[in-house]
Amino acid sequence: MQILFIHQNLPAQFKHLIAHYARTPGVEVFGLGEAMRVKSNFSRAIDGFRLFAYSFSEEAKPATYHALRQTGAALRRGFAVAKALQGLRERGIRPDVIYGHPGWGEMLYVRDIFPNARIVNFCEFYFNRQGQDFGFDPEFGEVDPNGWHIRTENMTHAVSLLAADRGISPTEWQRSRYPIELREKIDVVHDGVDTHVIRPDPNAKVMLRGKGLTLTSHDEVITFVNRNLEPYRGFHVFMRALPEILRRRPNAHVVIVGGDEVSYGRALKGTTWRARLLAEVGKELDAARVHFVGRVKYRDYLRVLQVSTAHVYLTYPFVLSWSMLEAMAVGCVVVGSRTSPVEEVIRDGENGWLVDFFDRAQLVDAVVNVCERRESMGPIRAAARATVMQRFDLRTVCLPRQVGMLGME
Repeated sequence: MQILFIHQNLPAQFKHLIAHYARTPGVEVFGLGEAMRVKSNFSRAIDGFRLFAYSFSEEAKPATYHALRQTGAALRRGFAVAKALQGLRERGIRPDVIYGHPGWGEMLYVRDIFPNARIVNFCEFYFNRQGQDFGFDPEFGEVDPNGWHIRTENMTHAVSLLAADRGISPTEWQRSRYPIELREKIDVVHDGVDTHVIRPDPNAKVMLRGKGLTLTSHDEVITFVNRNLEPYRGFHVFMRALPEILRRRPNAHVVIVGGDEVSYGRALKGTTWRARLLAEVGKELDAARVHFVGRVKYRDYLRVLQVSTAHVYLTYPFVLSWSMLEAMAVGCVVVGSRTSPVEEVIRDGENGWLVDFFDRAQLVDAVVNVCERRESMGPIRAAARATVMQRFDLRTVCLPRQVGMLGME
């Protein structure tokens, strides 16, 4: 049997499945991604896995309605993938199953090239005018305040899912964002958290060599993690809360992990969100206790979580980050935003704490409370890890369900 994974930035959400099928006798595993992205993601070859790439480059954006630019880019990317798939077919590759992400147009024409394959879409997010990221944060105006672009951007998702056999969403809330007519085709199963690797370690150490400082779980450490530091993940709310948190917790250190690019939302012209927020509140922060470590190796990232006293996770009503579940798997006490994707997992006062996304004082009080009562937080930490093991464990829950949904075994 043959299975093909399609994602511009492979391995992305499919890394565990690729590794699983590459070890499975009788299964040939292929991947197709954007050439400029995927080559850097695979530093070494994976036995049993063959990677192919398609060429795609963003064209100069014409002076037209921005939603049409997004749709036009999706169509062009879809054409590029279709051409690459024709090349695979000419090589004799005939996938029985094709699993891909439709968000950038890559799944638009898959059915036309391989009409007999079982096609599954990774249904990560469907845009809506209400109850999601659009218009959520009044501080930052929308590029298109009418919201007409939302329907246009959903065209790719809807057309791709209509041509697919099934869809998979990581959470119930993400599935619920799709129209009911499409929702019936979507099953819910998360990508999975490897709790054998992502686990508590009381002996973990975080070495901040530039400052000659080593932090352990015996220190008071407040952590904040994102791929990039930006408003979609509440970076502005967290930074504005820090002066008061540091004032009330004079021995606390703050470790902030994340880059200065923009994953979601709007980039600033000529500066970064970190620079902008430091210009706003930097004079009120003790630089000796606030540590921006940028993007770090995965092992170092886990160590940051393992020494955490209180871990802050804030997000718009948007895709739930892997980092929140990984923090819970490590046994962090998570102070999370009371937004829908977080509320699906965290039960306030049982396996974490919830605060209003915009309520700075509430965030400060919650973090201070966790730090003050750190010795009594054992049940919260245990419940956080138990939640992930019961609902999101890679080996016992998510991987077996994904394999079953793909129909490969």
